[in-house]
Amino acid sequence: MTIASLIDTVIAATRDNAQWAAPIVFLVAFAESFALLALLVPGWAILIGIGALIGASGIDFWPVWAAAASGAALGDWISYWVGHHFKDRATQWWPLSRHPAMVERGRAFFQRFGAWSVFIGRFFGPLRAVVPLIAGIFGMRQWSFQLANITSALLWAFVLLAPVAAVLRQFM
Repeated sequence: MTIASLIDTVIAATRDNAQWAAPIVFLVAFAESFALLALLVPGWAILIGIGALIGASGIDFWPVWAAAASGAALGDWISYWVGHHFKDRATQWWPLSRHPAMVERGRAFFQRFGAWSVFIGRFFGPLRAVVPLIAGIFGMRQWSFQLANITSALLWAFVLLAPVAAVLRQFM
């Protein structure tokens, strides 16, 4: 299965089963944010496509938004926990072991921006997957991590889903 066919399949399944939109979005956002899955799932493209479905098909925005934010926050929280619990050993597992440069960029980004790296990293591709893990490895305080994690997840979900949904609702 190609990445394009995976994207098409998930979007079509969501279109055909609108009642499952929120759980599907939760799982996609979780996979997009969890360090060990993020490199395998084209979550960003799927979520943009589902945002288009929201605008075109009348799927209720707010439950889908809440699902995306919750999935993203949970994915980051578990990544943080893995880093906190396993420390540098976590970066030696597949798929992170095959992308040491990405892990190193995440480490440098975290060292430069501290708690802000969790918030900012949510919006930048590969960093999204490794910054929470690195925050855990470096022992970032739980409350600081969760504040950045939850607020960025709420904003990230809105930014991905709302613009396309709003534009398409105007024209449908």
